[in-house]
Amino acid sequence: MEFLKSAVASAIAKGPLAAYNVAEKVELDNTIWTLHNATRRDNGARCSIFTFDVAPNRNRVPIAKNAFRRFRTLRHPGLVQLIDAVETDAQLCVITERIIPLAQHAQQQELQQETIKWGLYNVAKTLKFINDEAGLVHSLVRTSSVFVGESGEWRLGGFELLSSTKDEQDNVIYSYSSLVPGHAQYMPPEVAKSGWDMYRSNSWAAIDAYGMGVLISEAFNGTPLRLGQSPESAKVPTNMQQTFKRLTNVNPRLRPSVGVFVEQGKRPGGYFSTPLINFSENIDSLGLKSEGERDEFLSQLEGIQDDFPADYAKRKILPELLKSVEFGGGGPKVLAVVLRIGTKLSDEEYDAQVTPAIVRLWSSPDRALRVYLLDNIGLMIDHLPQKVVNDKIFPNLVTGFADVAPLIREQTVKSVLILITKLSERTINGDLLKYLAKTANDSEPGIRTNTTVCLGKIAKYLGSGTRSKVLVAAFTRSLRDPFVHARHAALMALSATVEMFTEDDCASKVLPSICPSLVDKEKMVRDQANKTLDIYIARIRKYGDTLPVTILAPAATGSTVQPGQPQPGDSGADAGWAGWAISSFANKFAAANGQIDPSANGGTITTSTTPDISRPATADSQARRSPNMHPAKTLHRQATETTKIAQSFISPVPVDDAWSNDFNDEEQNGEEVDDAWGEMDEDDDTFFDASSKKAAVKPIVKPTIATSSNQEEEPDFAAWLASKQAQTTVKKVPLPKGLTSSKAIPRTTSPAITKPATTSIARPPVGKTAAKPVTVKKAYAAPAKSTATKDEDEGWGDAWD
Repeated sequence: MEFLKSAVASAIAKGPLAAYNVAEKVELDNTIWTLHNATRRDNGARCSIFTFDVAPNRNRVPIAKNAFRRFRTLRHPGLVQLIDAVETDAQLCVITERIIPLAQHAQQQELQQETIKWGLYNVAKTLKFINDEAGLVHSLVRTSSVFVGESGEWRLGGFELLSSTKDEQDNVIYSYSSLVPGHAQYMPPEVAKSGWDMYRSNSWAAIDAYGMGVLISEAFNGTPLRLGQSPESAKVPTNMQQTFKRLTNVNPRLRPSVGVFVEQGKRPGGYFSTPLINFSENIDSLGLKSEGERDEFLSQLEGIQDDFPADYAKRKILPELLKSVEFGGGGPKVLAVVLRIGTKLSDEEYDAQVTPAIVRLWSSPDRALRVYLLDNIGLMIDHLPQKVVNDKIFPNLVTGFADVAPLIREQTVKSVLILITKLSERTINGDLLKYLAKTANDSEPGIRTNTTVCLGKIAKYLGSGTRSKVLVAAFTRSLRDPFVHARHAALMALSATVEMFTEDDCASKVLPSICPSLVDKEKMVRDQANKTLDIYIARIRKYGDTLPVTILAPAATGSTVQPGQPQPGDSGADAGWAGWAISSFANKFAAANGQIDPSANGGTITTSTTPDISRPATADSQARRSPNMHPAKTLHRQATETTKIAQSFISPVPVDDAWSNDFNDEEQNGEEVDDAWGEMDEDDDTFFDASSKKAAVKPIVKPTIATSSNQEEEPDFAAWLASKQAQTTVKKVPLPKGLTSSKAIPRTTSPAITKPATTSIARPPVGKTAAKPVTVKKAYAAPAKSTATKDEDEGWGDAWD
């Protein structure tokens, strides 16, 4: 069966219908025609095609040709609209508007009573035109002869027996009525009894009046009339019952004409006096109505638009309303109906019918129309393509940002929230932000506030390169706005856009701007400021937990961290930072190992690792034991005095020998130095204060290296380090914080230090038989060791003051 259908369609397409794409067949009862859906090849317009094959139906060719002729010559809005007609020896083709049979339409959707009345009214008007004005009789008024167009209006077809009531030669009823399928089923009772000849002397209008009664019965009851059955009135409306019975009267003389049937129904309170029918009657003249009549007409439409078939609203009402808005001064009220109907359209239908008119309306200078477009932009935005919005609507919409009317400026800002989904990234980050920057400084506080709200809601659509900069500038500006609701809106926007900022921006830009709002004069602002502040602080704290403890570079390769040595981040290092620094430096110096080359500077160095126990205590050591003398001050004073004395010596002594004597003396006096540090006063307040009392015994002055004038006031830091090293070698005592054992860390040879040669004097040996090499030695006072490492470190910090 499907193969046969496709073969027939292919044969039709190759014949006189080559300009059309023939589609599926439509089921049609009680007719000689075959109905197909089709589209035009050139523009894709939808249409329907009635075909009649001559060869298998030669006996019905006269009624087919009669219908073919009536299609071409008869025109009325209530008739099936002809597009084209093609006649060949083998086939008759009638191309009409896209239609479907009424029976099939009733099966697809349930028809409301008001809709049925409206359809019957259209058919009755058409029959009235055929009978009264055209002088013709239809004689086949029934459900199979009625079709429904794309607009939902009922159209009258079935022109096989359409004949003239005045010219018998143009009347096919007498000769060919029996060739029509279903003729006996719908035959009037008088014709079944006496035949068609009785109408030679009676009015032909009675035939169509009976057919109108049959159509009423089938339309309301939903079932076709069976053979020998009289039309039923079970579901016919009460106010139409009496007229229906008269139309189906067995006596044709008592039947009212279809014209009378229409006039009775249009009377006040009549069956055709309904809002739906009244509206359809006035829709064609909408552009000619006055403003008051138009407002009344539109108020009727709002109450009945749900009763209309959806197709009628799209195909009939909508085009008339669009013409009224654009050219008839319909204004916002008509536009409101247009947009409501537009929501029922598909994107293709909307683009074809509504979009061109909407684009033209956006360019209208009418402010009332612009306000309505802005208020209802949500009803149209989903149907508009992005290209149309960017290229045609947005350039006209932005004029509202600078309009003199505050209402238009405010509504334009609000419309951005809906329009943003259709704007391109370039438009958003370019023109839109430029106009929003102007409204952010508007003279109206409400517009400034709404701009802040708008920016907060469209933040996710902004480009990543400009988002943070724009939002921070806009919101921080609003936080200083004198209008309380603008400040509150800025805080709300900051809370909503917390994820749009980096942690650095949150800490350095946003939080400092929020803090003044904590003491705002309005409680509403203060409360919101606390909430917003908590949100940002929580985010920053969460981010801070992910950061490393420090970003300092790790220790050099091969170095080790000594136990007890303060490290960055240790709480103990914060209190003694100066002592930690000295200990670290001393630790690095103590890490050197090996011996100094005695021939490096042409001199000799004699070292001894065993202390000279035969050397008696001197006055110098007695002075160092005095608890009233502090080693730091003493060191500085002795270094200064011995330097002045050494300037008088003239015998040159190698520098290395002088450094060697220093180390030897420290090895001999190591025990004495430790005793002196143990007897020092533990009071921190006087630890680094020089004593006002002078030593009882004058210390022995040792010859030292002469120094230049610019070094007279500086202590010999290198000598102190040497003494510390000697102490470590002589006696196993706890090392100061930060220093390590010379046995644990290998020593490296220090670079030779070149100093000017000076003269020296011979020092007589004390308690020794062998003479020691006489060298020039720089005098210093070795610091005593303290039991508190922290005090020692802090003491050196004060000594350099």
